[in-house]
Amino acid sequence: MTQDFFNKNEWSIKSATEYYGIAKWGAGYFSISSSGDVVVNPSGADHGPSVSLKEVAMEVEARGLSMPVLLRIENILGSQIKLLHETFRKVIRENNYRGVYKGVFPIKVNQQEQVIEAICQFGKEYNHGLEAGSKSELIAAISMLQNRSACLICNGYKDEEFIDLGLHAIRMGFKVFFVVEVPGEVDLIIERAKLHKLKPALGLRIKLSTQAEGQWSESGGDASVFGLSMSHTIDVIERLKAVDMLDCLQLLHYHIGSQIPNISDIRAGAMEASRIYEELVFEGAPMGYLDLGGGLAVDYDGSNTNSHSSRNYTMEEYCCDIVESIITVLDKNDIPHPTIITESGRAIVAYYSVLLFNVLDISSFEPPPIPDKLPVFDNDLIENLMLIYNMVSEKNIQECCNDALFYRTQARQLFKHGQISIRERALAENLVQHTLVKISRVSRQLDHIPRDAQKINNLIYDIYYGNFSLFQSLPDVWAIDQILPVMPIHRLNDVPTRQAIISDITCDCDGKIDKFPDISNENKRLMLHPLRDNEEYYLGVFLVGAYQETLGDLHNLFGDTNVVSIHVNDDGSYKFIRELEGDSVADVLTYVEYDLSAMKNRLKDLAENAIQGGFITARERKSILASFEEGLRGYTYFEKE
Repeated sequence: MTQDFFNKNEWSIKSATEYYGIAKWGAGYFSISSSGDVVVNPSGADHGPSVSLKEVAMEVEARGLSMPVLLRIENILGSQIKLLHETFRKVIRENNYRGVYKGVFPIKVNQQEQVIEAICQFGKEYNHGLEAGSKSELIAAISMLQNRSACLICNGYKDEEFIDLGLHAIRMGFKVFFVVEVPGEVDLIIERAKLHKLKPALGLRIKLSTQAEGQWSESGGDASVFGLSMSHTIDVIERLKAVDMLDCLQLLHYHIGSQIPNISDIRAGAMEASRIYEELVFEGAPMGYLDLGGGLAVDYDGSNTNSHSSRNYTMEEYCCDIVESIITVLDKNDIPHPTIITESGRAIVAYYSVLLFNVLDISSFEPPPIPDKLPVFDNDLIENLMLIYNMVSEKNIQECCNDALFYRTQARQLFKHGQISIRERALAENLVQHTLVKISRVSRQLDHIPRDAQKINNLIYDIYYGNFSLFQSLPDVWAIDQILPVMPIHRLNDVPTRQAIISDITCDCDGKIDKFPDISNENKRLMLHPLRDNEEYYLGVFLVGAYQETLGDLHNLFGDTNVVSIHVNDDGSYKFIRELEGDSVADVLTYVEYDLSAMKNRLKDLAENAIQGGFITARERKSILASFEEGLRGYTYFEKE
């Protein structure tokens, strides 16, 4: 419903920027133009051209692809890889660090081919490598990696075939590290290496006592599923010494979280790992590489705090704390500085993708108008509610709130017992709704809003039905309450007047977005614009490049969305790099093991039986079967005619 949250005359692009927080979570890649459109700046703030997301969305539809669309902005990958490496280089130089930095991208964060292809392309000049945790990922990594000076990290549980694949990559000249995750792996790696007559580069993944705050705290500490304890580490060292392969041990690896919000945890982890690294050198291992795993967080909510959806540090502070921690520990005994590796995945790809979708409809809290003349009923329920509505003022908000809710409960009880009709109940609830809306509006003029009035304010919102599936495109929002930035991508020079939550088109009550970035707290409502006749209203969900593209399921058999990749040119134009059509109905039915030929035959038999039963004609059978055939070819999401 319409709200007076903002003064229409004072609303501006600056107001929109502040309300939606785009300058805080956008990291310079997203901003609002003077025309009120969200624009993407692939080179970062004030560094090159920008492109309107609304224009891109309209061109996508003009090309014949329907919403929802996952938009990938290719240049942003290059910008993030460059930022990470250049920042580490700057910090290394300023601190006289006697080693280098080599990043790797963990494929599990986003396994899509074009994503890995772009990372390898942009990362080539920086020797940016890949991390694989399965045979599938390893084969993909070997096929995509363009630079033999880059590192290929093999994590995860490894069988003979996995190890053999990595050994083949070593023979072809790649810099491969087998990271021992569990004690039993080392014997198998030794066995396969001897068979292939190769000496592999080995790493140890250790369990740190350091635990990070946030969603992934159990990635570190004793509860960690993968990694070697201190006792296991000694056992592996003894095993390598026994077979004269300690010289293969070159890397130490740990991982304490995918999104580490607090810089103190990053520093503590680096300090502890550096001590273990030092001890491995004392044991006689040559070492040379320290892999700090993932953890570089993304500021999803723009708060720059240690909340689980943010981080309380900058990229430069992250690099500084790692470099300084290693120096502090290793310089005491003149241990050579290792090559630093981080497996930053989330921070590399999060900004790269935006989910664009259109709004199909609104369920409004706006109650129907009160009749000019109220009907006469046998009891005084309606008369009392009308009296309460007219009484609402700043002085008696609490009293009117109590009375309205009391009479609403009474109306429902009377209806259950057959003492009022459905029309009487509908009118009673309509009057209650008008009263609550009036209370909400009046309360906003108060310096101190009564608690019950605050609760009412939280109840007054519209539901915007978006053309997307939360479970397919934004699974972390449902699974782990991930906060993602959501906002309109146009009309931002107009004041938003509707307080809303966003529902997807699945028939599931969990398929909604009702938590939004807010500096002070998680905001449960988002201000949006009213819909206009014959005009699409586009929303964007930002920072979805990490995990969301590969974790989605087929809830209600909604499949993959259409995908479009663009490259923004220096002159401000852009070109479509790739267009991938989303899943058809036939595709998703096949995924869940339906036999399409058998299904079509059953439909034909069903239609034939309908003819025999006199339900349809032969001509209608042809039309019906053609509709089913067309439906199988169709997009799983809402399509405009």
